[in-house]
Amino acid sequence: MVIIDMATEEHKPELLALDTGGTMTDSFAVDRQGRYTVGKAQTTPEDESVGVVDSFNDALGKWGTSIEAGSGTLRGTVYSGTAMLNRLLEREGEAEIGLVTNMGFEDTHRFGRGIQSWADLSYAGRLHAREHEHPDPIVPRERIEGVRGRIRFDGTEMVPLNEAEARRAVESLLDRDLDVICVTLLFSYQNPAHERRIREIAEEVKSERGDDTPIWLSSDQNPVRGELPRLNSLVLEGYAVEPSREQLENIDEALRSRGYEAPFRVLTSSGGTVAPDHDWLVETMISGPIGGIFGGEYVSDALGIDNLVCSDVGGTSFDVGLITEGHYPTRWDQSLAKFMVNIPMAAMDTIGSGTGSYVRVDRTSNRLEVGPDSAGYLVGVSNEDADVETPTVTDCTAMLGYLNPDYFLGGDIPLDVERAEAAIEEEIADPLDQDPIETARGVLDIVERNMTNELRGMILGLGYSPENYTLVSYGGGGPLHAAGYTRDVDFQDVLIPDWAAAFSAFGCSTADYAYRYDRSLDLVIAPDMSNAEQCAEVLTETFRALREQATEAFERDDIDVSETEFEPAVRMQYTGMLDDIEIAVPDRIWDGEIAAEDLDVLIDTYEEEFAKVFKRAARSPELGYMVTVAVGTGIAPSPKPALPDETPVEADDPPEAAHKAERPIYWDGDWHDATILEMEHVQPGNTVTGPSVIEAPATTVLVPPGFEAPLDDNRIYHLETQ
Repeated sequence: MVIIDMATEEHKPELLALDTGGTMTDSFAVDRQGRYTVGKAQTTPEDESVGVVDSFNDALGKWGTSIEAGSGTLRGTVYSGTAMLNRLLEREGEAEIGLVTNMGFEDTHRFGRGIQSWADLSYAGRLHAREHEHPDPIVPRERIEGVRGRIRFDGTEMVPLNEAEARRAVESLLDRDLDVICVTLLFSYQNPAHERRIREIAEEVKSERGDDTPIWLSSDQNPVRGELPRLNSLVLEGYAVEPSREQLENIDEALRSRGYEAPFRVLTSSGGTVAPDHDWLVETMISGPIGGIFGGEYVSDALGIDNLVCSDVGGTSFDVGLITEGHYPTRWDQSLAKFMVNIPMAAMDTIGSGTGSYVRVDRTSNRLEVGPDSAGYLVGVSNEDADVETPTVTDCTAMLGYLNPDYFLGGDIPLDVERAEAAIEEEIADPLDQDPIETARGVLDIVERNMTNELRGMILGLGYSPENYTLVSYGGGGPLHAAGYTRDVDFQDVLIPDWAAAFSAFGCSTADYAYRYDRSLDLVIAPDMSNAEQCAEVLTETFRALREQATEAFERDDIDVSETEFEPAVRMQYTGMLDDIEIAVPDRIWDGEIAAEDLDVLIDTYEEEFAKVFKRAARSPELGYMVTVAVGTGIAPSPKPALPDETPVEADDPPEAAHKAERPIYWDGDWHDATILEMEHVQPGNTVTGPSVIEAPATTVLVPPGFEAPLDDNRIYHLETQ
């Protein structure tokens, strides 16, 4: 990207992307040449549209324009956020939900499965199986009705549906004046007949009563294997997702009231974007953290990085995802707030270590505890207007000199460091009989060590070593803590984009308009390929049905179907394996039909991908193959950003215009006079030598003593030891 003279060069915004986190709303604007600018504003949970408009105008203001002035050239907005997930975590959903399931399985939602009771616990808790915890059920037992009837695993009927019981179940739930009734029956993904008959009975009862309560079927939402996660996904749609449609509508209305006519889309956890009125939005629940992984994939592809660790430090959490050999895995066994779900999503792990995490002393063990609860957008005690009484990680970083108290969020939230010091001394240091400064640094040591352990655990768990990976650090707090959580890990490189604060929003801007549909098959391909023709026919019929679903979705959104693409994929495994792998169906074998001889190509593609994930010695082709799920994704290409491409200067040191002042920072047991730099004026080719602090309105980069950070022509800092 050529350096732009803002006073003379006109920017016509073409794409806006945003990430509404628990603390800040980050925005990323792209113009017609692929150039970008970023903005930031406080998240406004009661009405997200306020923070969104403020953030967009902050970004566009740097180009001398606004939403109103630039609305004529905009082609789309992409939303990502954590509001839905936060609603679930904090149990703030307002929907009253009823459930109809198989008789004898009424407690499935309450009991869950073994993995659900420990999936979100600490690493130590999982490793030693020393604890477990069942999440509080979303649907209480008294609102769950069981009916007799059974579909076998192969889709044949074993016991007919007891229609009288179904009618009584529906009547009982309608008597409770619910917001939605969910229906989840065993193996309905193979044969939805019983679920559909219950809906027909429910519609009859509703008609008699003049009732309009919605009836949702799990076989409509996501017809894939896994009874508990399919049940949970449908319930979460009603509890945490459906209420968020109002927020999305508010944002859309706020933009349209300012002359905006382009489509407003929401990022999904599988990498595409959908309209806010899409039937099922549960795939968008963790769109905020996931956006960074898609941004990482875009950067790794552009820079030729095969293995990349994506690490996001936000106000409430530390999120990690891996791109290995250019590929990020898609997982089905994820949990959301301790509920197992069957939502396809980029594999990611999260721990409750964010910059807003509360810091306390456990009175029983007399030890420091950090998180997992957080002050979120209230920041901490140092924010006088927030009424926060418990110190946070941000209070500790302010105490140690890493943050400019007059420049936090560009000065919009002034920080009272003395107030933070008093709270940390009184509530943390004195009970531990420790020096307040050492205590504050100790807090960061705990936080950053937890982050390091999470990184190591994910990488080693795949059979790789950190030496095989480059790490990219982003989020508002990533650049501030990157030196701390990477200094004991030997990564190939540590990257900090100067747009790190809006990196997840940047990831949103790389996503295409896409609708993904999945369908379980459990299709066995015999080792001798004797049933290849039959398997090919089933795949062809299934892909055509999925393509029709995607076409209908695009037509509903008034998108020209002739400009869209259809990408089929499958999840495959060796017969008898427990884990399947998602692979794209090669273009050369898909022209609307799969032939028997094409299965050889599909199998070769699977085995290539298998070798990237598992040991080659684990291959077992002699058992045959199973196609567990067919995946069909319709894609309408969207505008994309371009990475900066600036000509490096010859000077090693940042120019005088970048130098702001000096400020003491505390590192490794001593105070150091750090050079304070303004990020905007640091030029490619410059090397920032520690101790230094690089400041921007949206983030802060800490370059401690013994470190340096050259800035390359893509405006990416490379944090390294001297």
